[in-house]
Amino acid sequence: MTDPISPSGPTPDISRVSGISDDGASGTFELDFAGHEARRRAEVLAALGDSWDPVEVMAGEAAAQQLLYSGLDADQQATYAMLVAAGVLPAAGQG
Repeated sequence: MTDPISPSGPTPDISRVSGISDDGASGTFELDFAGHEARRRAEVLAALGDSWDPVEVMAGEAAAQQLLYSGLDADQQATYAMLVAAGVLPAAGQG
Protein backbone atom coordinates (compact mmCIF):
# COMPACT_ATOMS: atom_id res chain seq x y z
CA MET A 1 0.00 0.00 0.00
CA THR A 2 1.21 3.51 -0.77
CA ASP A 3 1.96 5.96 1.99
CA PRO A 4 -0.86 8.55 1.86
CA ILE A 5 1.62 11.32 2.71
CA SER A 6 3.97 10.61 -0.19
CA PRO A 7 1.97 9.47 -3.22
CA SER A 8 3.74 7.38 -5.82
CA GLY A 9 1.49 8.36 -8.73
CA PRO A 10 -0.65 11.19 -10.00
CA THR A 11 -3.22 10.70 -7.22
CA PRO A 12 -2.39 9.77 -3.62
CA ASP A 13 -3.59 6.55 -2.05
CA ILE A 14 -6.22 7.80 0.36
CA SER A 15 -6.84 4.52 2.13
CA ARG A 16 -4.99 2.92 4.99
CA VAL A 17 -5.29 0.07 7.42
CA SER A 18 -4.56 0.76 11.07
CA GLY A 19 -5.15 -0.77 14.47
CA ILE A 20 -4.21 -4.29 13.33
CA SER A 21 -4.61 -6.83 16.12
CA ASP A 22 -1.64 -8.91 17.24
CA ASP A 23 -2.92 -11.97 15.40
CA GLY A 24 -3.63 -9.92 12.26
CA ALA A 25 -7.25 -11.06 12.22
CA SER A 26 -8.82 -7.63 12.57
CA GLY A 27 -8.03 -4.00 11.95
CA THR A 28 -9.50 -0.70 10.88
CA PHE A 29 -9.74 0.28 7.24
CA GLU A 30 -10.03 4.03 6.58
CA LEU A 31 -10.95 5.64 3.29
CA ASP A 32 -10.90 9.40 2.75
CA PHE A 33 -13.50 10.42 0.15
CA ALA A 34 -12.52 14.12 0.08
CA GLY A 35 -10.64 13.82 -3.20
CA HIS A 36 -13.41 11.79 -4.80
CA GLU A 37 -16.03 14.28 -3.61
CA ALA A 38 -14.10 17.24 -5.02
CA ARG A 39 -13.81 15.47 -8.39
CA ARG A 40 -17.51 14.55 -8.34
CA ARG A 41 -18.52 18.16 -7.67
CA ALA A 42 -16.24 19.41 -10.44
CA GLU A 43 -17.80 16.91 -12.87
CA VAL A 44 -21.32 17.99 -11.89
CA LEU A 45 -20.50 21.65 -12.48
CA ALA A 46 -18.87 20.81 -15.80
CA ALA A 47 -21.99 18.87 -16.84
CA LEU A 48 -24.24 21.80 -15.89
CA GLY A 49 -22.28 24.03 -18.23
CA ASP A 50 -21.66 27.76 -18.29
CA SER A 51 -25.31 28.69 -18.90
CA TRP A 52 -26.55 27.29 -15.57
CA ASP A 53 -27.76 30.13 -13.34
CA PRO A 54 -28.35 29.02 -9.73
CA VAL A 55 -30.17 32.27 -8.83
CA GLU A 56 -32.62 31.71 -11.69
CA VAL A 57 -33.12 28.08 -10.62
CA MET A 58 -33.88 29.11 -7.02
CA ALA A 59 -36.32 31.80 -8.22
CA GLY A 60 -38.08 29.20 -10.36
CA GLU A 61 -38.34 26.80 -7.43
CA ALA A 62 -39.79 29.56 -5.21
CA ALA A 63 -42.37 30.40 -7.89
CA ALA A 64 -43.28 26.71 -8.22
CA GLN A 65 -43.74 26.42 -4.45
CA GLN A 66 -45.99 29.49 -4.39
CA LEU A 67 -48.06 28.02 -7.22
CA LEU A 68 -48.25 24.64 -5.50
CA TYR A 69 -49.73 26.07 -2.30
CA SER A 70 -51.96 28.72 -3.91
CA GLY A 71 -55.72 28.29 -4.17
CA LEU A 72 -56.04 25.93 -1.19
CA ASP A 73 -59.49 25.48 0.29
CA ALA A 74 -60.06 25.92 4.04
CA ASP A 75 -59.27 22.28 4.94
CA GLN A 76 -56.16 22.21 2.77
CA GLN A 77 -54.99 25.54 4.23
CA ALA A 78 -55.47 24.16 7.77
CA THR A 79 -53.44 21.07 6.87
CA TYR A 80 -50.73 23.22 5.32
CA ALA A 81 -50.60 25.44 8.45
CA MET A 82 -50.34 22.32 10.65
CA LEU A 83 -47.45 20.96 8.57
CA VAL A 84 -45.64 24.32 8.69
CA ALA A 85 -46.12 24.52 12.48
CA ALA A 86 -44.73 20.98 12.83
CA GLY A 87 -41.68 21.92 10.75
CA VAL A 88 -42.50 19.45 7.97
CA LEU A 89 -42.92 22.20 5.36
CA PRO A 90 -41.22 25.59 5.23
CA ALA A 91 -43.40 28.66 5.73
CA ALA A 92 -44.41 30.57 2.63
CA GLY A 93 -41.45 32.53 1.30
CA GLN A 94 -38.90 30.53 3.31
CA GLY A 95 -38.53 27.51 1.01
